[in-house]
Amino acid sequence: MIDSLPRREREIFEIVCGLGEGTASAIRGAMTDPPSDSAVRALLARLVAKGLIAHRTENQAYIYAPVPQTDAVAASALQRLVQTFFHGSAASAATALLGMEPKLASDEIDALQRMIDQARRDAK
Repeated sequence: MIDSLPRREREIFEIVCGLGEGTASAIRGAMTDPPSDSAVRALLARLVAKGLIAHRTENQAYIYAPVPQTDAVAASALQRLVQTFFHGSAASAATALLGMEPKLASDEIDALQRMIDQARRDAK
């Protein structure tokens, strides 16, 4: 569903996911070339109607947050990233991600090794 969102809705959704939660003003402030306040609020309302974000009231302000479906959203965003920047190669994307981290914790290295071992077994 994320892939089918219009550009501005997807931008707002990604900002809300990145922030964890935020007001319309904070979300607008994080946008590239933001539209008017009312346009941002209208886009937020559309995302609420689609069930992708929710809001609560705090000190007379709406605080927006992503609806917990993190795994599906993360998988969709990662798939789009791999297709767009790595020509569909998950291995190239993984290599680039590992290059960004100067030092991995041993449990992270162990988890990566398990995934590599599983990929080897599946390839046979």
